[in-house]
Amino acid sequence: MDAFAVAVCIGLTKPNFRLKDAFVVGLYFGVFQAVMPLIGYFVGGIFSKWVAAVDHWLAFALLMVLGLKMVWGSFKKDDKLEREASLAFMAMLPLAFATSVDALAAGVSFAFLQLDIVPAVALIGVVTFLLSALGVKIGGIVGDRFRSKAEFAGGVILIVLAVRALVDGI
Repeated sequence: MDAFAVAVCIGLTKPNFRLKDAFVVGLYFGVFQAVMPLIGYFVGGIFSKWVAAVDHWLAFALLMVLGLKMVWGSFKKDDKLEREASLAFMAMLPLAFATSVDALAAGVSFAFLQLDIVPAVALIGVVTFLLSALGVKIGGIVGDRFRSKAEFAGGVILIVLAVRALVDGI
């Protein structure tokens, strides 16, 4: 659901919905949500204490910065395209990581439960891909109608997710 919320926020900044944008966002979030539990499953025992100690701080910092940036951008009256979310690797990487870092810990628990990991991560990846792509579409519809208000709301949503990640981790 974190990936869905962030995908909606990305869609809010897109002036025109393109299927390619939904596919790219869905792919980043789907792959990260599938790979992180897989990593946790295989190496989680070694790193689980470290990851559990900092995962909420990482998610908090990344989501808070992005949320504040969106809120700030909603008050600017500059060119809309200048504020459009980038789907470049270096822009999507922190978003995909921030929304999936808790899945690493879930992967550790999958190992303890002796869960069949391949179908589990495949299901996680596919569902996240579909929900994230849908989120971009929903955000695009809302963003086209209510651009600055939607961008402000998207920023607030990211800030709330950041605070929730921190509170849940503490």
